[in-house]
Amino acid sequence: MQHPEEQYLDLLKQVLEHGEEQVDKGTGVKTYSRFGAQIRFDISQGFPLLTTKKVYWKGVVHELYWFMSGQSNIKYLVDNDVHIWDDYPYKIYEEKHAGEMSKEDFIAKIKSDADFARDHGELPHIYGESWRRWIARDGRAVDQLGWAIEELRKDPDAHNTLVSSWNPEYMYSMARPGEGARFPICHNMYQLNIKDGKVCLQLYQRSADIFLGVPFNIASYALLACIIAKILGRSPGEFIHTFGDFHMYENHREQIKEQLARAPKALPSVSFTHDFDSLESFKPEYVQLEGYDPHPPIKAELTVAGGYNKKLHGV
Repeated sequence: MQHPEEQYLDLLKQVLEHGEEQVDKGTGVKTYSRFGAQIRFDISQGFPLLTTKKVYWKGVVHELYWFMSGQSNIKYLVDNDVHIWDDYPYKIYEEKHAGEMSKEDFIAKIKSDADFARDHGELPHIYGESWRRWIARDGRAVDQLGWAIEELRKDPDAHNTLVSSWNPEYMYSMARPGEGARFPICHNMYQLNIKDGKVCLQLYQRSADIFLGVPFNIASYALLACIIAKILGRSPGEFIHTFGDFHMYENHREQIKEQLARAPKALPSVSFTHDFDSLESFKPEYVQLEGYDPHPPIKAELTVAGGYNKKLHGV
């Protein structure tokens, strides 16, 4: 049987060999893009943490907890030495205080100064805010994820347990001036479903950095399925990843070739060291990864592209 990871490697081949050249309007960076795909992983047969390069597991766990707990300030991540979100608030800071502080000094101050972090570490309208405290028109904070879990607890046959991060009120030129989200919401919607007694999760990702971002996204949402299954006293089933635009940045070409030359290894497994039955009683340190023996990491530069663009979307 084909190794489950081959599905992902096939997407790498598609963008490498058949990707259409496009240019990000904000940065001028070229991507090579395809549109529309789906991959599926049976979590009961192995946790889909890719093995053809080492994936930053600590970052996966802490970022997911950051989302699940409704946070939108990077201080939690910085305090835990996870720096995958540093560039975005720093970019906003630089627009207002150009040349005043290096990124390293900015992040050090986020970690050491709670007031500075409150003022400059916030990323409004990001995933955690949408998942756990979507602001309704009457001012209520709607807990989408909490509701979805309780809906499945009451009705395992429910078809309506969907969580969205795509709020047009804050997107691009649909937003009022000055209120647009500054980060591009990429993995914008997921749905939960119980099949054969197991918790399944399908993610729709409208835009996907296939080399750097997608391995992270696969692991993150598969882990979310495992956590929700544990809360509901069930086992995880399938993680289904559906793509809109998936693309390769031009400066990732050689790294992708290197990864494609590697053969997948056995997938690891995930378990939990403590019981928990709610989002609030879950802690990141409860997650235990076992049997992960990947190929070495392949480094590549993150391109801070996409999202709000002043020229296209107004001030």
